[in-house]
Amino acid sequence: MYQTKNNTPEPERIELNHESYLLIYPNWSQLNYQLLRNSIAWQQHSIRLFGKQVNEPRLSAWMGDPQCAYRYSQQLRLPIPWCEPLKELRQQLNRELGTYFNSVLANLYRDGGDAMGWHSDDEPELLKNAMIASLSFGCERRFLIREKKSRTKVGEWALGNGTLLIMAAKTQQYYEHSIARTKKTVGERINLTFRQIHISAQ
Repeated sequence: MYQTKNNTPEPERIELNHESYLLIYPNWSQLNYQLLRNSIAWQQHSIRLFGKQVNEPRLSAWMGDPQCAYRYSQQLRLPIPWCEPLKELRQQLNRELGTYFNSVLANLYRDGGDAMGWHSDDEPELLKNAMIASLSFGCERRFLIREKKSRTKVGEWALGNGTLLIMAAKTQQYYEHSIARTKKTVGERINLTFRQIHISAQ
């Protein structure tokens, strides 16, 4: 067993507009960071930005069940098989949240210069308005959220090691989120975003 957590604590619930909300569980997991770091086959992907192909400011891996391909930045990404630590995390999340995650996007932020710009997890392959579970490991980073239409920031939270963040209901439909860059000297952070691919869309 890679997971040592016993009882799920009561989460902090953040009510948003548009029938949306967040749940934050501090210290949800005690999974060993280095084990996780070494278990994932990290890749350097590129994206199209202003007409040019540039490297993403982070390393990543798309993992999931065999049918769970999805298209991101005009590129089709095929899933690699589940590694054991993520397989166990998925089983626990499915059991405790009463859902079925069939895929996960793993991101490795190597330092404060690695980041994730404003976006919503709303690709056509994803099940609409489905719960998304985001797990953070390693050094603390700032998670920001804002309304899509007005671009008004509605909050930010420091996500520390082992924190579970749930984005629920219509959050992806009406809000965007990001991981901000920082000039502070920070160590590595891994984020695991568990998702539900709509298989019939393949």
